[in-house]
Amino acid sequence: MMTQDLDKIENVISESSLWEKFVKFLDIVVYENAKHTIEITIGYVLLILIILMATSFLLRWGRKLLTRRMPEEDKVKFVTVFSFARWLIYLIVLLIVMDSIGIDVTAVFAASAALLIGVGLALQTLFQDIISGVFILVDQTVHVGDIIEIDGKVGRVEEIKLRTTRAVTIDNRVLVIPNHLYLTNSLFNWTQNGTTTRESVTVGVAYGSDVQLVKKLLLEAANSHPEIIDPAETIVQFMDFGDSSLNFRVIFTLGDSFNANNPKSDIRFEIDRLFRENNITIPFPQRDVHIFQNKS
Repeated sequence: MMTQDLDKIENVISESSLWEKFVKFLDIVVYENAKHTIEITIGYVLLILIILMATSFLLRWGRKLLTRRMPEEDKVKFVTVFSFARWLIYLIVLLIVMDSIGIDVTAVFAASAALLIGVGLALQTLFQDIISGVFILVDQTVHVGDIIEIDGKVGRVEEIKLRTTRAVTIDNRVLVIPNHLYLTNSLFNWTQNGTTTRESVTVGVAYGSDVQLVKKLLLEAANSHPEIIDPAETIVQFMDFGDSSLNFRVIFTLGDSFNANNPKSDIRFEIDRLFRENNITIPFPQRDVHIFQNKS
């Protein structure tokens, strides 16, 4: 028993000696300024390296989490932006760690803050565009090929960049949209739920017209067009009793909403032809004027 106890004591002493040697190793000064106000030891260096490695791991994990559902093209764009942001995060973490271990980085923080404020004010819109571009890639609000409407303008998305989104309008003009407009304007994505959309054509007929015949003719005019999808879903709504007309709307389904103006125009031509053949009048606005004479 005495021998075993002695062995345990020797092992504890030996382990304690190794720990003390390791602590002394960590306390070795690798840098010290002349006034001894800054002292960097091996332990501080190892601590900085461990924190930077942990930061790198968290950044890699965060990038995979954000890009796991992105299309390959959008993923490449996001990784490009992320690579620039990563070095800024490293710099901030490094400055915080150095400040924690006693190194005065106040001047660096002050200069960085002043620089960032100046650059931020000068490039405020640019930063908004880039941040919005990142949000688009992460949130998957818009994809290439989508038909969007923003600020009253409609176009098919051709390319999504970090600062701008390029779209082609119905009249084949290139529409360049700064990405920050997605944050300040309402965005309508016509094709997020699919390429088919419900479109409509409105028309007014004269008072006294046979409304059931009008309904029949509107259904016939719409469903006769070859681009109409599922004619069974075409409906006619009696909208209102207008000042000069009975107002109707025929609603139908199209497969290509981007080029909806052409089939809608064709349907209007067909409505006019059918109305003429069946003596249905499309009235023009009119007013009755009554003139009263003063008999005195």
